[in-house]
Amino acid sequence: MKIENFFSELKRRNVYKVAVAYIVAGWALSQGIAQVFPVFDIPNWAIRLIVILIIIGLPIALVLAWSFEITPQGIKRTETADAMPEATRKKKHVWIYVVVIGAVLSIGLFFLGRFTALNTASPARTSNKSIAVLPFANLSRDPDNEYFAAGIQDEIISRIAQISDLKVVSCSSTQRYKGIARNLRQVASELGVTNVLEGSVQKSNDQVHVNVQLVNALTDTHLWANIYDRKLVDVFGVESEIAKNIAEALQARLTGSEKSSIAKTPTVNPEAYELYLKGRFFWNKRTGEDLRKAIDYFKQATTKDPDYALAYAGLADSYLLLWLTCYHRTRSRPCD
Repeated sequence: MKIENFFSELKRRNVYKVAVAYIVAGWALSQGIAQVFPVFDIPNWAIRLIVILIIIGLPIALVLAWSFEITPQGIKRTETADAMPEATRKKKHVWIYVVVIGAVLSIGLFFLGRFTALNTASPARTSNKSIAVLPFANLSRDPDNEYFAAGIQDEIISRIAQISDLKVVSCSSTQRYKGIARNLRQVASELGVTNVLEGSVQKSNDQVHVNVQLVNALTDTHLWANIYDRKLVDVFGVESEIAKNIAEALQARLTGSEKSSIAKTPTVNPEAYELYLKGRFFWNKRTGEDLRKAIDYFKQATTKDPDYALAYAGLADSYLLLWLTCYHRTRSRPCD
């Protein structure tokens, strides 16, 4: 009997109606901010915090609904409001107004988010955390070291591509700018990015000289630059450091797993690493003859370091691409 009285009292004090109105309004608000906040690059944690506060506010609203009533004379305790005949007639429609206002707010924020998103998606607006790594210049005296400059560029792209907060253009999209004079603003516009990383590599025996600079192509301002003089065995540290500096310069968030991935050293054998880069260099050429050269270099790399996973992956890629190349050329069985 007491339980029945309790639920009857909940209904009489409009606790049910307040709960419905609060849930509808809270849902509308959370949907609205989910549409608008990302457009202005407001972090996801802020959205989650607001949703949590809305959830926490529900029991508070129910307690207030139980204890107080809205009357023509203002907010009164329920016991006081019960003695006022006018109050019961005035308060019945309040929850409806809350629901209507919440729905209007949700719809308004939804269309605001859509409108702003359309403007943001226009070609004139690009993310401040977008980047293209242009082909590195080979400054070595030996032109055959071209593979090494291309490999450094490819490795840097692979590392920064693991940062989810960055938009990174693929290596294949930037190759058309190799060896030509380029206007960075035009290049950035064509690639749909704001920032461009340029660099040069000079290799002499086991010494490596890497020069890199990060430029905001839209404003033509340098964001960061550095010069590295290292031994070949330390080149992985250079690539990791460059990736971290890029993330810092562009204010990109790095998770713990991303930091770990960027810092990984795929091999401790510099000879295996060089052979791997040569294999990737010829793999990128995509011709039957070059793919066979790539296979040979990848095999040598696995011989130097039997635990070199990337070399085995390159070997598999080369065999698959060679099979496809020969098959499409002969339209019959694959080449031997």
